[in-house]
Order: sequence, then C-alpha cells, then structure tokens
Amino acid sequence: MRYTTAGESHGPEEIAVIEGIPAGLHITQEDINEQLARRQRGYGRGERQKIETDTVTFLTGVRHQYTLGSPITLNVHNDDHNNWSKIMAPNTPATPENTLRKVLRPRPGHADLVGGIKYRHHDDLRNVLERSSARETTMRVAVGAVAKKLLAEIGVDVHGFVVNVGPAKSDLNQLTQYHDLQALRDVTESFETRALDAAADAAIRDVIDKTKRDANTVGGQVQVIATGVPVGLGSYVSADEKLDGKIARAIVGINAFKGVQFGGGFDNAEKYGDQVMDEIFWDAEKGFYRGSDNLGGFEGGMTTGEAIVVRGVVKPIPTLYRPMQSVDIDTHQDHKASIERSDTTAVTAAAVIAEAMVAIELAKAVLDKFDADNIDRMKEQVAAYREEVRRF
Repeated sequence: MRYTTAGESHGPEEIAVIEGIPAGLHITQEDINEQLARRQRGYGRGERQKIETDTVTFLTGVRHQYTLGSPITLNVHNDDHNNWSKIMAPNTPATPENTLRKVLRPRPGHADLVGGIKYRHHDDLRNVLERSSARETTMRVAVGAVAKKLLAEIGVDVHGFVVNVGPAKSDLNQLTQYHDLQALRDVTESFETRALDAAADAAIRDVIDKTKRDANTVGGQVQVIATGVPVGLGSYVSADEKLDGKIARAIVGINAFKGVQFGGGFDNAEKYGDQVMDEIFWDAEKGFYRGSDNLGGFEGGMTTGEAIVVRGVVKPIPTLYRPMQSVDIDTHQDHKASIERSDTTAVTAAAVIAEAMVAIELAKAVLDKFDADNIDRMKEQVAAYREEVRRF
C-alpha cells in the first residue's frame, strides 16, 4: 500500500491516490466523511472550519461501494477556493490584481522562509505556505479512514485523544477503566477538546480561551492507541523495516509535530529494567501475552500483540495574531511576521490526524505480511496466522 496527496490550501481541490488496497473492501463516502468531520471539529479551531464542509468523492477504484483492487482516487473540494480563485488561478499570468495577497514576511516556526530559499520563491512566500499548510492533512485523514476500514475487517481498532493542551492535562490513570477503545471513544469524542473527562475538558477550554485573548497559540500532546494488532508486524532484520520506526516517522511527519514516544517513552529513561520490561506469560487459551505494556506494544521493531500506544508532541501554531519579529524578504528590513487566518490550537484536530497516520502504517504492515489482492483472502490468512501464534 502506498499513497500520495496533492492540492494547495486555497486551491480548488484536495486529492489523494491510494494504491494497494485489496479488492472487495466495502467502503462508503460516509465512512470517510465521518473522519473528515472529526478533523474539522475541536475546541480552538479557526474561522475556516465554518466555511468548509469537507466531503469526499470517489473518482476511481470503487464500484458499488466496493474496492476494485485498482488505485483509489479521493477528492475533497475546497469551498474556500471561491474566495481565492483569482489569487490561485493556474491558467492566467500574474498581474497586480491577482497578486494582492503576497506573503513577504515569513513567520517564525513556519516553512515560509526555508521553503522560499529552497525553491527560489523570491517574489511571494504564498507559493510555500499553500502546500505546507496543515490543510493537506485533510487527505491524510481521508486515506486513514480507508486504512481504518481495512483494519476493522481483521479486528484492529485505532483511536486518538488529547493528553494535554498547554498546562491543562487529562489524567491518564483513567485509561485503566476502559475495556475497549469504543468505550474510550464514546467519552473523548463527547468533548470538543477530546479530553478524558469533564474536568480536563474545562481546564483545556480555559487555557485555549486565555490563549486566544492573548492573541497567542498553544501546543500539547495527543495519544493514539491501537488494539487487536497481530503479533509480528514489522521486522528486526533491517532498520528500515522496524514498524515503530515507520510510525515514528509518520507521526513526526505531521505538520507541527516535534516529538514521538511509545508506551512509557521518555519516562522509561528514569527507571530501571525491572520497572520497564513487559514480563511474559502463557495461557492455554490465548497463548503468550505480556503482563504490562510499558514498551507500547513493540519489541525489536515488531508488534507484540499488546496495545500499541503512541504519543506525539504538537508545537504551537506559528501564526500569531500578535506577530513575532521577522524580516521582509524584498527589502530585508525588520518587520513583524505576516498574519494568515489560523487556529488558536490544532491539538484537538491533531489527535484525529495522528490516529489516521497510525492506521495507515498499520494497514501498510498488514498488507506487507498478508495477501493484498482480495480482502476475504487476507482475512482468511490473518485468522490462520492468529491461530498459529496462539499455538506457538
């Protein structure tokens, strides 16, 4: 399985093409639109979410709600393009009238300046920000929705939620009360902040409200959990085949993500071995299992069968309505950075995007290991493999 996305933030369309999805997977536009709507919701989001209603159209690869095994093309129209059609027009030359919204003062923390230098966009840094914008993650969530449908066929569930926004935190000790991810999902999706409880929801709202009043932005952390994952996805034989490494790359590849950990993560660095290693047990009914999950479901770059636990660190958004120091790329004079319409925080949306990226990497790993031509044959192979693992 592989995919690519295309489209600019204020261009007419966002597009993704996915190759390698087995034939016979039942999928509807509503399956994807549900995930796109989750990405758009969240406390602290900006005005654009009131303009856009992201809905997907299948252009290729699906017939009568079933995948064909051929490349799947997903398309999401940018409603906001109506306000930018002249500025973003691909088929007309630049004029003073259609270049009024030039970006010449790069924002600290954004791709503006480095991208302009790299691609020689001397005249307008909008050529950078239109693609480097987090709007592109719309299509990663759409691809993730397809991946989640595939994973559900073999009993794998994936869910993301918010750990903290600034100093306001969810109490992760509460996770032990949930027996499955659906129960956790019901709770976190009931809050606009995607927090674990009402107290954390209120505290996070307060932080976001204060940040907005201060014309500032704020970051946080999100966590993704995946359950039902077969043992042995990934491999120890080559560094680039380690699945936790692939997931780490996928998480840090999301806009504004600056760190990732598995299980106990960085806290494990302050502990001793007998506090960290997941002891091994055996049961006649379920076979080998671990007594804990401090390593986040991975050993040697391979899945252990325990829950995969991934946490990502999201930096504050670079666009501040109280802009920071910058330099005009035309005059080289000191100026405040440009202001583009933005959110106070993207952490609430980042949980959905991180969830999608974990699902994509897990789906890739499943399709690397099992038949990728037909969904029923894949399910038969997974079932046989799970039985083999149980009897080991």
